[in-house]
Parts: sequence; structure tokens; C-alpha cells
Amino acid sequence: MDNTLIAFRNVWKIYQMGEVKVNALRAVSVKFRKGEFAAIIGPSGSGKSTMMNLVGCLDIPTKGEIYLKGRNIAWLKESELAVLRGRTIGFVFQQYNLIPGMTALENVLLPLEIQEIDDRIAERKAKKLLSLVGLSDKIQHKPSQLSGGQQQRVSIARALACNPEIILADEPTGALDSVTGRELLEMLYRLWKEEGKTIVMVTHDLHLAKYASRHIELKDGKIVRDGINEERLTPETHLEEQETEA
Repeated sequence: MDNTLIAFRNVWKIYQMGEVKVNALRAVSVKFRKGEFAAIIGPSGSGKSTMMNLVGCLDIPTKGEIYLKGRNIAWLKESELAVLRGRTIGFVFQQYNLIPGMTALENVLLPLEIQEIDDRIAERKAKKLLSLVGLSDKIQHKPSQLSGGQQQRVSIARALACNPEIILADEPTGALDSVTGRELLEMLYRLWKEEGKTIVMVTHDLHLAKYASRHIELKDGKIVRDGINEERLTPETHLEEQETEA
């Protein structure tokens, strides 16, 4: 049984910058399968952000094909793609992207409302998710009343709202201090290990990338390495490292 969730087939993404063509991605073929924790890594300008947008089906390739759960995204109407994407992928962004005028609860409710889930069921689910990320006492707080780490936890709860198969995390710790960032990575790790979520994460931080089971390295728009992470870090081994250092 094929457990592929997203597949790239000879994908190119070319941007026209004035008279110059920029090959942001070049002939990329890759699959993301159910139950993986993949980290997309590489230097600045390597194509990570472009690949993240394409993995999230927020953009379509210039050449080549991208399949989301076996369906070519270029053949779908925007409304069909939005529904499929909303049910399959949950997004966690570096800058949280919470709506300032809404409470934590209302931010988590938003994707459920878009999917037209019954109000009472949606509210019960949103409260459960905020409890899962340790914010059951902050549900009426607006983003300005929350720390960066708490805002990112709300973002994760929102990403989980429609029970997506994939959590797509774009530099999820970029705006956080190292301790809070590590706590967030440990949360993603447990969502993968204990909840069976597929995690695809873009990060420039090679230490945080060690939590992933697979590394996909980009350089100049091409995949130069794709394989198992042999030095995988777990929350438990990280604590052991800290105790050794102490």
C-alpha cells in the first residue's frame, strides 16, 4: 500500500526577476510519506522557502507535477485545492500569523469555521487542543497578552484543528529564544511519535533538525542529500546531554 502524501515529479520553480530568470527549484523529485518527520535544510537561498510553499500546495510549479494524496494540484480548482489542503495540511509559521483582535480560542476556531464544523463541536475541540499545548488557562487571551512561545503554541493548536495528516512547520522556532524553541520542537516531536502526525519542517538550525528522522538538504535549488538522520535527537537524549554538560 502506497502511503505517499505528497509527491514531487521533476519540479521546477522559475521566477522572472525583470529580464533575469531565477531557478529557485531545479528538477526536484521527492516523496513525503505518512509517519515521517522530515527536515528540509540548506543555506540561505538554497530554495527551502520555495519548496515549503510547494509542499504546502500554496503555489504550483513552473514545470513538473506535484501530487497531494494522489491528486495533481495543477488540475484542481482553487476551491477544491483549498478544501483538500485544509483537511490534509496544518501550517505552523515563524511569525505565528495569529489574528491580533481574536482570542487564542477564536484563532484556533478559525479553520474549523472555514471547514463549517458545528459550533459546539468546534468549540469543544478547540478547547481540547489548547489544553493539549498547555494553554487551557489562556483561551481568552489575545496574542498581545501572550509570550512568543505561547503564541506559537496557539499556532500549533490551530494547525491541529482539522486533524491534518501533515504538520508543515516553516522555521517554527525562528522568532523564539533557544529554550522556548527547543520546547516547541519537543512538542512537534511528540506529535510525530505519539500522535502519528507527519511533520515536514524547514529549518536553518542543524541542531534542531536533529529531531527529524529524515534530512533533505538543498543547495542551489537542487536536492544534494536525502536520507535517514543517523544522529536523531529525542527530548530524552537532549536532557541527558544537558545533565552531562552540567
